[in-house]
Amino acid sequence: MEKGQKKGNSPPQSFLEALKRSGLMFLSITPILLGVIGLVGLMQTYVTPQMLTAFFSGNPMFDTLIGTLAGSAASGNAMMSYIIGGELLGKGISLYAVTAFILSWVTLGFVHLPAEAEILGVRFTWYRNVLAFLGTVLIALATALTMGVLA
Repeated sequence: MEKGQKKGNSPPQSFLEALKRSGLMFLSITPILLGVIGLVGLMQTYVTPQMLTAFFSGNPMFDTLIGTLAGSAASGNAMMSYIIGGELLGKGISLYAVTAFILSWVTLGFVHLPAEAEILGVRFTWYRNVLAFLGTVLIALATALTMGVLA
């Protein structure tokens, strides 16, 4: 050991050791990841655009909040959110709701909370989700208002 280097803070000896450690960490979180993937798949299968349409009222603020909650409950692949968002717009759902839905679909996710808390910590998960929720609502309102002005 070199002079001045502490025993407990030594860096990994080699690339292979670092690779081994990261592989073991990945294996330890694999059950959590499989559970999250399974829940996301179930949500995508059982939550249809028709079910989502029934929740919206036409009130911009209420629709924004419902869109945010619906998107975070049905989190998944961004490409799917665009397709569902297009379907919702086609059914007359407000741009407020659809924008909030798409943003929260990608940035929030109640399904992911246990895995995120386990991997990144409860405090980080709490702050990230609260800030993402508030940001989603504000961005959805600003986007819909901007599109209204431009239209």
